[in-house]
Amino acid sequence: MTNGHHVVVLGAGYTGMFSAIRLAHRTRRTGVEITLVNPSSRFVERLRMHQIAAGQQLADHQIPDLLAGTGVTFVQGTATAIDPETRRVTVDGATSLGYDTLVYALGSSTDTGKVPGADVHAFTLNSPEIAGRFAARLTEVAAASGTVTVCGAGLTGIEAACEIAESRPALRVTLISPDEPGGMMGAKARARLHRALDRLDITLETGARVTKVLPEGVELADGRIIRSDACLWTAGVKVSPLAADAGIATDDRGLILVDATLRSVSHPEIHAIGDAAAVRLAWGQLHGSCQSGLPTAQYTADTVARLVRGKTVKPFRFGYYHQPVSLGRRDAVIQFTRTDFTPRRQCLTGRGAVVYKEMVSSSPLITYRFSKRMNVSTIVSKGGRATRRPAP
Repeated sequence: MTNGHHVVVLGAGYTGMFSAIRLAHRTRRTGVEITLVNPSSRFVERLRMHQIAAGQQLADHQIPDLLAGTGVTFVQGTATAIDPETRRVTVDGATSLGYDTLVYALGSSTDTGKVPGADVHAFTLNSPEIAGRFAARLTEVAAASGTVTVCGAGLTGIEAACEIAESRPALRVTLISPDEPGGMMGAKARARLHRALDRLDITLETGARVTKVLPEGVELADGRIIRSDACLWTAGVKVSPLAADAGIATDDRGLILVDATLRSVSHPEIHAIGDAAAVRLAWGQLHGSCQSGLPTAQYTADTVARLVRGKTVKPFRFGYYHQPVSLGRRDAVIQFTRTDFTPRRQCLTGRGAVVYKEMVSSSPLITYRFSKRMNVSTIVSKGGRATRRPAP
C-alpha cells in the first residue's frame, strides 16, 4: 500500500532536484509524500560556477519555483543527523522528519583541508557566495595587474583558468597541477586545449605539487614559491560525513556503499545518488559528475516508484559518452569517450563545441521543467555490453 509513504530527499543539487521532481511525476496518484531538504533556497548551477568566479552574473533560480506544481514540500535547512533505526532525519539540530524511503543526494565539495593554508588563503567554487567573493577579489587584483593561481588542472580548474584569463586579460593566470591539463583526453582534443591555454596566455606549472598556500603565494614541493594575489583551489573533493556518522556503510572516502540498484548495502531503505554514492559497474566505478549523476537520479526515482508499487527493479546501467570542456565563452572542446571514460578518436572543437557545451550546461533546468509533465530521459548510454554483466 503506497498511501502515506514518505520519501525524504537530502540535497537539492542536480541529482536531488531531478530525483524529487521525477519521483513526484511518477507517483502523483499513489499518495506518496516527498520532502526535499536543502540549506539554501537557491538552486546552484555547479556547471557554471567558474562563470560566477570570473565576474559574470547568472540567473537566480529559486528551488520553490522549480518545484511549483509538483506537490514536493521544500524544507530549507541543513540535515545534521540521520537515525536509520527510527528512520528520522534531524534538520538544523531541531526539526525531525520521518521517512519510509531516504534519497541521499548531498553531493561533494572541494576539499581544502589536506594542504596547509588552503582553507584560509584560497577560494573555492563551493557556493555562489564564495565564487562571488573571489570575483570581487579579482577586480582588485586586476586593477594592479596582479597574479592569480588556479590549483588543480582537472576539468573544473581548466574551465576556471580559461574563464578568468579571457574575461580579465590584465591578470596573469597560472594553472598549477601535478598532472598534465587534459591528460584524460585524446591527442587531438588535448592539443586544442593547450592551444587555448597558450592563446589566453595562461602559465602552466605542470608536475608541481602545492604543499602550502600562503597569504601572497603558493609553495611547491620543490621549494619554489609562486606569487599569488588570489588563489582558487579546485584540487580534491570531500563528501559530507553525515552518512558515516549515522552508521551507514561507506567506503574510505565517506561515499555510501550501494548495491546494483543504488540502495545502501546496510540500509536498503536508503538510496544514494550522484557524488554521494560509491557506484561500481562491471567496467569500473563512477566518478562524480553531472553526466553520471543525473542518470543515477533518474534511475532512483523510477526505482522508488516501482518499489512502492511492489514491482521488481533491474540493476542500474550507465556508460560515459563525452568530456565537455569550456575554454572561455568563445571556445570549447568536446572529447567523446568510451563507456569507461577513456577517450575515443572523435572530438568536437570550435563554434560547434561552444554550442554543444552550452546545451549541456543548460540541460538540467530544461529537464526539470519538462519532467513535471513527462518522463524525460537523461541516460544517453547504458554502457552496452560493458554493463550487461554485474560488477565484480
